[in-house]
Amino acid sequence: MGSKEAPCHAHAIFCFLLLLCVGTKCLASEFEVTQEASLSVDASPNLARKIPDTLFGMFFEEINHAGAGGIWAELVSNRGFEAGGPHTPSNIDPWSIIGDDSSVFVATDRMSCFSRNTVALRMEVLCDNCPDGGVGIYNPGFWGINIEDGKTYNLVMHVKSPETTELTVSLTSSDGLQILASAAIRVSGTSNWIKLDQSLVAKGTDRTSRLQITANKKGVVWLDQVSLMPSDTYKGHGFRTELISMLMDLKPRFLRFPGGCFVEGSWLRNAFRWRDSIGPWEERPGHYGDVWNYWTDDGLGYYEFLQLSEDLGAAPVWVFNNGISHHDEVDTTAIAPFVKDILDSLEFARGSVESTWGSVRAAMGHPEPFPVEHVAIGNEDCGKKNYLGLYRFQGTIFHEEHI
Repeated sequence: MGSKEAPCHAHAIFCFLLLLCVGTKCLASEFEVTQEASLSVDASPNLARKIPDTLFGMFFEEINHAGAGGIWAELVSNRGFEAGGPHTPSNIDPWSIIGDDSSVFVATDRMSCFSRNTVALRMEVLCDNCPDGGVGIYNPGFWGINIEDGKTYNLVMHVKSPETTELTVSLTSSDGLQILASAAIRVSGTSNWIKLDQSLVAKGTDRTSRLQITANKKGVVWLDQVSLMPSDTYKGHGFRTELISMLMDLKPRFLRFPGGCFVEGSWLRNAFRWRDSIGPWEERPGHYGDVWNYWTDDGLGYYEFLQLSEDLGAAPVWVFNNGISHHDEVDTTAIAPFVKDILDSLEFARGSVESTWGSVRAAMGHPEPFPVEHVAIGNEDCGKKNYLGLYRFQGTIFHEEHI
């Protein structure tokens, strides 16, 4: 009995394997056949879809000094001596000293007349017979100040001295040996701070020059908020004309600002705060951008970005902090103050001159509202724990501002 079943089983297995091989070969043959397909495209004008005008624009980020030292025309780096932090004495980099310990003593203190940026620089001249050219301080700007022959540069600085003193402000070569422009400034002895304005006309070109402030006689003077700007900024709005012209050539339809990671901050305490970036430039406290690791005095602030959008003919897209940074975030139950802060920023941009924040904008020189119709709620935060709580921003902004 067993001898009859074994041949049957073997025969069945042989037939199965034969069919499997034949089927596999047929399948392989089918795949070897070249497959053909056709695609018809109808490019008739009547079927064309217009590309939206708003598709192409620019995303600005304060990174690699794109703003401070870039499109913003301020030539002095750390103009308010705040970059070293609020505690004094502090680092005054990139300011440096002209002279030695026997001729001049320089240190920061908290004697500024500005309540939101209290650090100032105290310079004590120790020599009666100072070296030729005097002693003092100099600022190299952002990797050297580009000074061009025949151009006018506007210097503004705040000073205080208990006794009448003479200062010399100069634009020189990087080693201080060649003088491109110079002016003597008399500071009347007073206990009050004085704002001084001085125009300097360059008699030479140097792309790596520096600003010097020196004295030749013994005495004490405080300095704060030292600014140097070319007189030919774009429309007088503080931007470098040659760079804005390049941006104009791009014909952007929108400008997204002031950045992404710059807005968030590595920690919320160092995030961009729009309130601190508006009003008189001398009163802006500035902040340390801890993502890209450099100080900005925020002369290029919320108002200036809105103005730049208008100058470019681009729709402003305001990127605001939503209570989330790279390393910390606000719980949704405590997000209300952040929502209120953004509503205030929109009132600043869009509100009437009678409104609280619209009146601040008007006082800065722009009574007409800026057409802010689009905002970005934070930056690339979809992986964060409290991201879903951002509906609080979306719903409130839509309800209150109809954006």
